[in-house]
Amino acid sequence: MKTIISAFLLFVSGISAVPAYGVDSESFVAQTNIPQASYPRVDSRNRAHFRIHAPEANDVKVDICGHKYDMKRGEDGHWTVVTSPLVVGFHYYFIVVDGVSVIDPSSEAFYGCGRMAGGIEIPEDTAVSAYYTFDRNIPHGQVRECRYYSEIENSDRRCFVYTPAEYETEPSRRYPVLYLQHGMGEDERGWHQQGKMANILDNQIASGKCVPMIVVMDYGNCGYIFGARPGETRDEFGASFTPIMLNELIPFVEKTFRTLTDRDNRAMAGLSWGGHETFQTTLRNLDKFSHIGAFSGALFFLSDGLENAYDGIFNDAEKFNSRVHTFFLGMGTEENFGSDKISEALTEAGIKHTYYSSEGTHHEWLTWRRCLNEFLPLIFKQKDDVAYEN
Repeated sequence: MKTIISAFLLFVSGISAVPAYGVDSESFVAQTNIPQASYPRVDSRNRAHFRIHAPEANDVKVDICGHKYDMKRGEDGHWTVVTSPLVVGFHYYFIVVDGVSVIDPSSEAFYGCGRMAGGIEIPEDTAVSAYYTFDRNIPHGQVRECRYYSEIENSDRRCFVYTPAEYETEPSRRYPVLYLQHGMGEDERGWHQQGKMANILDNQIASGKCVPMIVVMDYGNCGYIFGARPGETRDEFGASFTPIMLNELIPFVEKTFRTLTDRDNRAMAGLSWGGHETFQTTLRNLDKFSHIGAFSGALFFLSDGLENAYDGIFNDAEKFNSRVHTFFLGMGTEENFGSDKISEALTEAGIKHTYYSSEGTHHEWLTWRRCLNEFLPLIFKQKDDVAYEN
């Protein structure tokens, strides 16, 4: 404990305010830095430059998603390192000081990996990233932090709710709702902060690519890493979220916001374990949902045979296709989560669906931003006349 406290005091005493001298003229401040922090930086080769003031430390490393870079100590007590080129997109990272892993005070904090972490964005080309970039020339919606009480958990819960820009100017209009879930080790902040969800929605709505909608992001009860709770099985992990969503979250949202409440105007999607929760929730409650998406979903049902999945829901393709208006699977080409194999099995069974492959991306936020961008134009379109009625 003494070592941890000492490392913390070392950080807060000298790291956050880093002088700009010695800055590489070909690099620029990372967009994920706190105000006035000159480091970390990113250069034209997508390398990250880190500089830490820790004069009493003996060993300092930067840990980016498990890849550790040794930092070099200068005579002035600053430790520096330049990483190898990183793939574009968002990366969680930590600073390891004498064996203690902490957050870089020069970075904004993000909840991921089952804890608060630093983050660094390696930017894509401006034209490529336009779909998730803030556009000052279009109307913007709001993301609200909401709290409600769960009788099931006997405690309060938090969710974030996006409302489109026109929600404030069209007081008689009701909107379809997308329930959007995070993955393992993350929480309800993830889609708004790391996923840039609001920018994606604003840009699509402004261009007419998707219909205006409300988006709800709640804690999926899987914000820790599986195995951290002794004795918990895989089937139990995050399973407590489904009854909360059906019996408490949806009623809260429909009471609080101007929503369309029929199944044709209700969607659910999620990334990784949130994709697993989406299938567990929707495929056993098709009376409540007609649009379903899994982005790099943690989906295991093929191991028991498609015919046995979700009480045989896929055995009658004609019935399934008539009830589910959107069925979406997406995955990065560099990950191995099996969505491609599931897509092949669904096609063979006659189940209509959309499969999207994100070129060059791993199990990461850039994959999920792209998946959301592909999913949004598909949902609620078959009921345009209902979605826009007053």
